[in-house]
Amino acid sequence: MNTPLVGIIMGSDSDLKTMSGASEMLEKFAVPYEITVASAHRSPARAKKYASSARERGLKVIIAGAGGAAHLAGSLAAETTLPVIGVPINATPLNGLDALLATVQMPAGVPVATMALDQPGARNAGILAVQILAVSDENLNRKLDQYKTELAQGVEDKAERLKSRTRV
Repeated sequence: MNTPLVGIIMGSDSDLKTMSGASEMLEKFAVPYEITVASAHRSPARAKKYASSARERGLKVIIAGAGGAAHLAGSLAAETTLPVIGVPINATPLNGLDALLATVQMPAGVPVATMALDQPGARNAGILAVQILAVSDENLNRKLDQYKTELAQGVEDKAERLKSRTRV
C-alpha cells in the first residue's frame, strides 16, 4: 500500500459522512490518504501527536473537519508546518456559523485554509489537497486539468439541454 500523503482527521466519527467528500476526491485522483478521529478538546494529546508526527509519517497535507467550537484545524496547525485545510461542520443549533468562525479566525502565524461548510467544503478540501500536491507532481497536474475540463463540459452539456427544452 502507498504511504498516505494526506491525513483526514475529524473531531468525531459522526463527522465521517461529511468528511467522506474529501476522501472521495482523493480517491478520484488516486492520492493515498489516512483517516482518523481526534478532538482538540476531548483528546488534545492525540491531536497534538497526530500533527507533530505527520511529516515524519510522510503526510504532505492535513484536512481537518470539526463542528461546534471547531478548534481542531487550528490546534493541528499550531503543531505542524504542513498545510492544514479546515472544514467547518454544521453540528450545532448555530447551523455551522460557530464552526466557520472558529476555523477561519486564526491568529497571524498559524494559517488554516478554510473551506465552505459541510460536504461541499470537504470535497473542495480534497481538491485543494490535490492542487497542493500537484505543484510538484506533473501527473496530478494533468489529472486536475482533465477534471477542470470535465467540469466545464458538464456545464456546456447542461446549457445545451436547457436550451433544447426552451426552444419555441
